[in-house]
Amino acid sequence: MTGQGRERADALKYDPGVEAVHDSLPGPASEQLGIALASACRDPLGATQPYGEEDDVMRMAVTEHVFAVLLLGHTLKPVTVLQINYIG
Repeated sequence: MTGQGRERADALKYDPGVEAVHDSLPGPASEQLGIALASACRDPLGATQPYGEEDDVMRMAVTEHVFAVLLLGHTLKPVTVLQINYIG
């Protein structure tokens, strides 16, 4: 795994297909997402936005070009990236 935000495998989890989407993003978009995901690992609620209904489980990491849907774990504290959307 390369890029900021993916250095702590215990705090951030990806499905291989979702990770491939991250890896295929243009450089600046990938970097921004990596920073946003690293922030979400450090402060899951403070660094993310609600996804749909306000709750503490499904959240979004949003950057200028990308948003990722996240599942926050509260017992072991992993952040699981469920989906990545490139919005240009």
